[in-house]
Amino acid sequence: MAERSTAAVDVADNSGEQPLTAHAVKATADGVDTQNGRAADGPMPEKDGERRSAATAAPELHSGHKLARRYRLEECVTRLDGFSSWRAMDEKLRRAVGVHLLPADHPRARTVLAAARSSALLGDPRFVQVLDAVEENDLVYVVHEWLPDATELTALLAAGPLEPHEAYQLVSQISQAMAAAHREGLAHLRLTPSAILRTSTGQYRIRGLAVNAALRGITSETPQRADTEAIGALLYAALTQRWPYEDDAYGLRGLPKGVGLLAPDQVRAGVHRGLGELAMRALANDGATASRQEPACTTPEELSKAVAAMPRIRPPEPAFTAPPEYQQTTYQQGSYGRQAPIGMPTAPISVPVPPPPPLQSRTGRALKWSVAALLIAALGLGSWQLADTLLDRGKQGTGETTHTEQQKSDDSPEKKDPVPLSIKGAAEYYPDGTPQNEDGVSKTLDGDSSTYWRTKSFVDGPVLKIKDGVGIIYDLGSEQEVSAASIGLRFSGDHTTLALYATDSMHPAKPVKEPKKIAGTTTNDTTVNLSAEKPVKTRYVLLWITAMPKAPYDDFSSAGYKQGITDVKFKG
Repeated sequence: MAERSTAAVDVADNSGEQPLTAHAVKATADGVDTQNGRAADGPMPEKDGERRSAATAAPELHSGHKLARRYRLEECVTRLDGFSSWRAMDEKLRRAVGVHLLPADHPRARTVLAAARSSALLGDPRFVQVLDAVEENDLVYVVHEWLPDATELTALLAAGPLEPHEAYQLVSQISQAMAAAHREGLAHLRLTPSAILRTSTGQYRIRGLAVNAALRGITSETPQRADTEAIGALLYAALTQRWPYEDDAYGLRGLPKGVGLLAPDQVRAGVHRGLGELAMRALANDGATASRQEPACTTPEELSKAVAAMPRIRPPEPAFTAPPEYQQTTYQQGSYGRQAPIGMPTAPISVPVPPPPPLQSRTGRALKWSVAALLIAALGLGSWQLADTLLDRGKQGTGETTHTEQQKSDDSPEKKDPVPLSIKGAAEYYPDGTPQNEDGVSKTLDGDSSTYWRTKSFVDGPVLKIKDGVGIIYDLGSEQEVSAASIGLRFSGDHTTLALYATDSMHPAKPVKEPKKIAGTTTNDTTVNLSAEKPVKTRYVLLWITAMPKAPYDDFSSAGYKQGITDVKFKG
């Protein structure tokens, strides 16, 4: 094989150079994971007919070799399963290109050639273009664009989740591009973070259309569904910085084992609700769908239309940096004159002499002493009159004060027993924009302990880590003195922490830490009775939960940290 490969190329003068390894790392390399030094386009979990053939040795080519007397190989970026990928230089057009190389007798050589030529015919600028596909001298090679200013999605996600506007642009551009490819009968089948490039202008480009899958022998009976689910995985990773499967991949941690596919807002706080539901619709698998039970997206065309139907997400406002405070310089204060022209004598600088302080003459000094004496006399007279008035009032009011205090103590009302307060309405409170179960709020007021409002199931607990808390605001119809409450809970265990707060409306603008606290407790039971040290007058009462026990799987959510409220009553 080494002889056949060497005969296929013209060897440049590279005396003294050492062969490059397969672990060269570049941001725009074809399938190199910059996070862990392995091929990011390496083996994926087998599915949809992916074939694993016996490894065929990759052509033994080194830096400096030329293909077709034009493409000079410079750096090997992938060496896997009998083929290798290189960064090369097109000496004719003086530009960098990428090259896939494999021997002509490789079992997938014909498939790779056919895939490359089909991809080249598409000509869509949203894909990294195939420039040449050749079989020559027992060697097959595919030449494609190289984008030196582009950044892999893998590197972007290593820095953190994307902003909602950037994630919206990602799923919008990728779904539209793949919908166009499928209309021409082309599938990708290997849409991973390393296959997505973001250019300096903000455009997303897809590389390896049909070719990456052909190089690895990946096939699928449902190519549109496979590509749609892959786009959903990319969106999920962009929102949460987690891979939506149990195994870690592409420098991202997977989901906790045994809990299934969690919604993005259960993995990370503050996830955009519409984009999170869109990711779940694209990832619909084994019954996992969006929270509003909208139909799953099974083709890139359907996903593209679902993105277009969303309200447009605007980019974040640019941060405004206040200019530095104005400081008056010594030049502006007049200490420096204009510079004299070079070569001219410098005249002395005349500094104005300040005028003398006023009233420095003999008459002025006498006038100052006279005014000072008059002021002292006036202050003494005024102080004497004020002290005399206060003493007279103290003598007259001694008996009246004692009588008034005694009368107030005799007339103090007796403490009354609290009475039930009627609740006129309720609404879920979610300052982070992610509700738990808005339709179930009314079930906390129906007097039926078998119905309840429920939270979602969270991975971490009992204390909520990705949210400040969850809760419901109750409207008493008018301002009432609230002194006690009884609350029925759905789940027991270690442990539930809740509190009551007085708020100013059903949708308060202030965060939950600012309203006035009425009462609070931590319990392992399903019944909570709260009593305030002093009644608080308010119309709106917030029931706020910050810790929840671990509960098993039920009809609405998987096992995890969660709670439900069955019945709420207030007294005052």
